Amino acid sequence: MSDPLAILDSWLDDARKADVPAPRAMTLATVDPDGRPSARTVSLKRLEDDALVFTSALWTRKAREVEANPRVALLFHWPELGRQAHIAGTATLAERALAEELFAERDPAHQLQTVVSRQGEPIDDLDAIRDRLAHLAATQETAPACPEDWGAFRIRPEAIELWSEAPDRLHERRLFERQGTGWKLTLLAP
Repeated sequence: MSDPLAILDSWLDDARKADVPAPRAMTLATVDPDGRPSARTVSLKRLEDDALVFTSALWTRKAREVEANPRVALLFHWPELGRQAHIAGTATLAERALAEELFAERDPAHQLQTVVSRQGEPIDDLDAIRDRLAHLAATQETAPACPEDWGAFRIRPEAIELWSEAPDRLHERRLFERQGTGWKLTLLAP
């Protein structure tokens, strides 16, 4: 198979079938304006033909860092399967309709959490947020609308390295680099 995103899709399916915890969890690495790297775990919401999609509140550090420098890296790691996928690419804010669609697919508790908590902002304690969440959960009759400051980010890969563990430690490393509309494959030494 010469399409690394198709391979990634099959690996995600393998991880799901193997009951790997959080098979769509990926580390997102960004860089702040001073060049300091920052990494956190996000969830892959959609794998498209030429992009990976995650969602975030637009006021968060990750969203601000992507806006300032859209070059990002992703890492999937499935130790149970002996596999990793490392992706380097460019992130862009996707269309509002996609953010709304993906917000509507969120678990209702996650929707409410998004409404009551300004992720990453300083707080005095969690009690006020928990009280507000409990109140909304008890009184909310319909799903909340997607907040205006919630977005979807599309990452278009420029390079994808697929790593497969081998018992002799001669692990397979396939580097796919984008060339026009296709991919150039290079096998790397373990």
